[in-house]
Amino acid sequence: DGKSLGEMKKVERKSPTMGKMPPEGAVVLFDGKNGDAFTDPKKFVEGLMSQGITSKQKFQDFSLHLEFLLSYMPAARGQGRANSGCYMQGRYEVQILDSFGLSGEHNECGGIYTIKKPDVNMCLPPLQWQTYDVEYTAAKYDADKKKTANAKMTVRHNGVLIHESVELPKSTTAAPVQEGPEPGPIYIQDHGNPIRFRNIWL
Repeated sequence: DGKSLGEMKKVERKSPTMGKMPPEGAVVLFDGKNGDAFTDPKKFVEGLMSQGITSKQKFQDFSLHLEFLLSYMPAARGQGRANSGCYMQGRYEVQILDSFGLSGEHNECGGIYTIKKPDVNMCLPPLQWQTYDVEYTAAKYDADKKKTANAKMTVRHNGVLIHESVELPKSTTAAPVQEGPEPGPIYIQDHGNPIRFRNIWL
């Protein structure tokens, strides 16, 4: 009859680490000005970085901050829905995927691919900026290049702890860099889906 029974407001969550600025002495990979820190600066468009990039600089232990925006792909399903991934040292992947409202598995957003699902699914809807904050400790090797300790990582997705000191016994299958004592790059996978990134620093 045209009468209003009530009003529902859209809820928009925002990560408490969104826009976090790098501390003094940090390595800034991307601040929106240029893509010079990566091997393919052509991926730099309108102040944002797209998927399929590898940092020129290589690292051992680090703390990483990264912000990403999932594309809206309502007709896609599973691994075809805004798929990418951030690889520590080019070896160990934290999955990026439109997993909003899903159960939260190892191959969904926040999962350490093939190793561990997130403790809680913190994926926000597509077209909304999200954050990863990662504490990464590289694997240890002896003089003969034999691994003596696995790499570890702690991950916060949108400010919430989803992995704490998780051991990484093997590199991700699709990793561009195999396990070893050498430092490795930050690699962001191109799975054929458009994803945007900003504010990347270690």
